[in-house]
Amino acid sequence: MNENKIERQQHQNPFFAPYATPHNTVPFDKITTADYEEAFMEGIKREDEEIDAIINNPEEPTFDNTLIHIDESKGEHYYDLLGRVSETFSCMLSAETNDELDALAQKMSPILTKHANDISLNEKLFERTKYVYEHHRKLTPEEQMLLTTSYDGFVRSGALLDKEGKDKLRKITEEASMLSLQFSQNLLKENKAFELLITDKSQLDGLPASAIEAARQSAKEKGKEGWLFNLDYPSYSPFMTHSTQRELRKKMFMARGTEGTHNNENNNLDICKRLINLRRELAQLLGYDTYADYVLKYRMASNVNNVYKLLNDLIDAYKPAAEQDVKDIEQMAKKLEGENFELEPWDFSFYSHKLQMERYNLDAEMLRPYLEISNVIKGVFGLATKLYGITFKENKDIPVYHPDVKAYEVFDKDGSYLAVLYADFYPRKGKQGGAWMTEFQGQWIDHKGNNIRPHVSLVMNLTKPTEDKPALLTLSEVETFLHEFGHALHGMFANTRFASLSGTNVWWDFVELPSQFMENYAVEKDFLRTFAFHYKTGEPIPDELIDRIVKCRNYLVGYSCMRQVSFGLLDMAYYTMKEPFTADIIPFEKQAWKKAIVTKQLPNTCMTTQFSHIMAGGYAAGYYSYKWAEVLEADAFSVFKKNGIFDRKTAQSFRDNILSKGGTEHPAVLYRRFRGQDPTIDALLERNGIKRQKKDDKQ
Repeated sequence: MNENKIERQQHQNPFFAPYATPHNTVPFDKITTADYEEAFMEGIKREDEEIDAIINNPEEPTFDNTLIHIDESKGEHYYDLLGRVSETFSCMLSAETNDELDALAQKMSPILTKHANDISLNEKLFERTKYVYEHHRKLTPEEQMLLTTSYDGFVRSGALLDKEGKDKLRKITEEASMLSLQFSQNLLKENKAFELLITDKSQLDGLPASAIEAARQSAKEKGKEGWLFNLDYPSYSPFMTHSTQRELRKKMFMARGTEGTHNNENNNLDICKRLINLRRELAQLLGYDTYADYVLKYRMASNVNNVYKLLNDLIDAYKPAAEQDVKDIEQMAKKLEGENFELEPWDFSFYSHKLQMERYNLDAEMLRPYLEISNVIKGVFGLATKLYGITFKENKDIPVYHPDVKAYEVFDKDGSYLAVLYADFYPRKGKQGGAWMTEFQGQWIDHKGNNIRPHVSLVMNLTKPTEDKPALLTLSEVETFLHEFGHALHGMFANTRFASLSGTNVWWDFVELPSQFMENYAVEKDFLRTFAFHYKTGEPIPDELIDRIVKCRNYLVGYSCMRQVSFGLLDMAYYTMKEPFTADIIPFEKQAWKKAIVTKQLPNTCMTTQFSHIMAGGYAAGYYSYKWAEVLEADAFSVFKKNGIFDRKTAQSFRDNILSKGGTEHPAVLYRRFRGQDPTIDALLERNGIKRQKKDDKQ
């Protein structure tokens, strides 16, 4: 017997027993790649046995012996081995992947999809659920929601199809799962493959010291001389904003704008086209005209017309301002470069920054010294303390998956344990770009009445510290932190009975309300004064600088809105297709979002091939959700502005009626319970300084 086999036999798979860690947190330091596959296969086996026990129960199907059993099999992590390993593996695949994990993901994807289909297409399980749906005892609102979503979940997963239809559905879902995974892996490889190495110091002209130092350190880490820039936001954004080297800006812009379109193994064009068609086929197989119709049945928007109404109302209200934004920037460029200068997309950030400086004498670099990350953490956590009374304490005994990650215990206002929060701040090789919140463990109440508390993770790609300076953030990065922290609060405050209705398990055009709501605080004077101190001198951020931040908050608000609306239009164009999609992606994209575009379009750039939200991230036919939720959060924050931005009573109502309720009731009901009325677009228009264009702008 070789040494590897002996070592494997002696190794105990951490997933197979309760974790001997604080709060039963994941023992990352003990998990090997082989543990994942072993736990996946054993977890599938155990879940099959649990399903068999349910369907072979000779007793009459009831809510308690069928629906509760199904939900608890998803929630009780000591027994739910598959849920435990799936959540950990999924998190690692996004935040700390490698070639081994990528290969395992490719291997497991069809196996896991088949297993999910085996459950959703299990005729006996559906018949028991259907019987309960038609013959149940009096239920609480939460129980009724579980029953309704469970029954509809079976139907929407093909339970009413004949054998031929079910076989077709299996093939569609297995292929779509594989392609979504491949899309993400291709995009990560494409993103990490590009590097701009500068060896001529004169080509650093215009760049702030923070960007130069970060680039020098990046080069040093890779054993190279010079300054290394890449497509991660903390590197890309300062370069595009400040570099005077127009050709290098163009090189960076085109590298990012063409990700997934190159003639190599990472090309996503055909993958996108196939995903669009597979989702249309799925919807039509289940009786819907389009994939958007299928998705929107369980959204606040409810139908395609309401989505387009929102997007078109926003175009009517914001496009004039967006067109003026672009004209102003073009005039600024001509003022500096001459009347014959033609503004290109790689010039936009550079000259918009020049205009911002002229109007407000404010840019991201001025604020960095006051936004040192440890102070920002104190500020964001302190905001939660002011609003909700909760506190945070780092616990270094909780294992983490990378040295950059910090783990915190979170305590409620009465001192009781509330949650574990992981914070992963900086970009690195095996980490997807962007920012997101996820969970290693959700919240639920088990059959013994124990309230199992969540383990929530914040993953971001913020400016890294250098050898000479701590991590100094931009205000935009603080907003990102607040956004994801809003999702985290939604997860940490979860207080529901059933795992599948807990925390952020809500309709997707409601899930962004808590996150976007928190962004409001980034430009509130009273909040900034709690943490924005100079990292060297300790001096508080000057009031005069805060005043400029407040005045600048609506700079380019029209342009920014149209950018988001354009993404929503593109998403809807793909997923309202009734016929097979055969067009070329790039020209189709240009036409699809044309109504909201206010800047020059380049023929060979492409958003679709890197649009993870709608291709691999669950937002297909749902990207409009960000703007929908923006209407909600602006309306909600107007209550705080009226009562006081730190008002405990208002915050408690927000927690009780929205943050803790998960998906236990219709989101419109939850919102009205907090607000006392339906939301209107008025607060958003007022906040953005946009004059109403129509009389009826109610959502």
